Amino acid sequence: MSSSSPCLMILVAGPYRSGTNDDPALIAANVHAMNDMALALFRAGHLPVLGEWYALPLIEHAGSRQIGDEIFNEIFHPVARRLVARCDACLRIGGPSKGADEMVELSRSLGKQIFFSLNDVPGCG
Repeated sequence: MSSSSPCLMILVAGPYRSGTNDDPALIAANVHAMNDMALALFRAGHLPVLGEWYALPLIEHAGSRQIGDEIFNEIFHPVARRLVARCDACLRIGGPSKGADEMVELSRSLGKQIFFSLNDVPGCG
């Protein structure tokens, strides 16, 4: 990252459950893709975050028994919404996802930078 590119806190928003039929292997692949992007952002000098990093341990600790149960729904998207307010930007990756699209729209409404490609992020292109 060049000295003229600031370190941005960037929410990586991508599909978690979308298109998986709640198959754990497909969900894990979605998380892996978001983590890959987070690593690239970190190596470029940014501070990446995923809502999953915060939400999933809380969901487990709160006693959730399955994806989509009351505890999961209480925590999963609300954590990401709170993160958006703290971030400088949102990087939308992957395929269709209502939740990821919501994070983009919330980011936009708060005046955050929105990126749809790693190459568009300062210091990454």
